Amino acid sequence: MVEIKTPCILVCSIDVNSGFCFGCGRTRAEIANWLFMTSQQRETVMNQLPARLEQVERRPRRETRRARIARQRMEGQ
Repeated sequence: MVEIKTPCILVCSIDVNSGFCFGCGRTRAEIANWLFMTSQQRETVMNQLPARLEQVERRPRRETRRARIARQRMEGQ
């Protein structure tokens, strides 16, 4: 099985104003199609994410359990 690189941090909530996920910065369509995109397409999207996250008008109020687990996994690597 091939591991697919993903920006998901398990904070899955879409900002209604920008249309971007609060956690990763992707659109709903990009999230839904992520597994079907080519590596180049995913890399193109990932390069856009930092700028997109700057456009998100509000951040989630608290760290969710899923986000905490994901963060702890990343810190443990």
